[in-house]
Amino acid sequence: GSDIHTRYCMKLCFRALCCKGPPPPRPEYDLVCIGLSGSGKTSLLSQLCSESAENIVSTTGFSIKAVPFQNAILNVKELGGADNIRKYWSRYYQGSQGVIFVLDSASSEDDLETARNELHSALQHPQLCTLPFLILANHQDKPAARSVQEIKKYFELEPLARGKRWILKPCSLDDMEAVKDSFSLLINLLEERDFEPSRM
Repeated sequence: GSDIHTRYCMKLCFRALCCKGPPPPRPEYDLVCIGLSGSGKTSLLSQLCSESAENIVSTTGFSIKAVPFQNAILNVKELGGADNIRKYWSRYYQGSQGVIFVLDSASSEDDLETARNELHSALQHPQLCTLPFLILANHQDKPAARSVQEIKKYFELEPLARGKRWILKPCSLDDMEAVKDSFSLLINLLEERDFEPSRM
């Protein structure tokens, strides 16, 4: 019976070790956030950080925000989306562990096409192509907003992103709970990636 006793002790000790002491530090992930100007990147990130969204100015260059979640901290590098800045995006990709792509569901056809091209080049970029993507179809509260199904079709996500890990979710500042849920799904993908043996 001593074998069973030892196993029982080990279980107890293990439980004691797990439950006592300070909570383990939350993992931190470095993410890059891209999307055209006016897609709402800054407003969404500010809301997630519980900052006031009143005096938000368009991001030129880039800004970094640490966005706290219960089970992780996301260090988000948000890149400005203006025409003259987008060509430099790829300089900031290095070290990213995931990508947040924000698009304006209610934008003009032209802007949507530009957003589609930008998303396609990000999905195919050597530094990003293996990373999980969270694609947020923002401004769903606007009357002109296209549905997630329309966007999925228009952005040709099915053929293009097949085999990649991506999440496409509707969002608006009116429903930050849904935005947080979408980010939780992204954190799950980041955690899964952490546990995979690194591919050399």
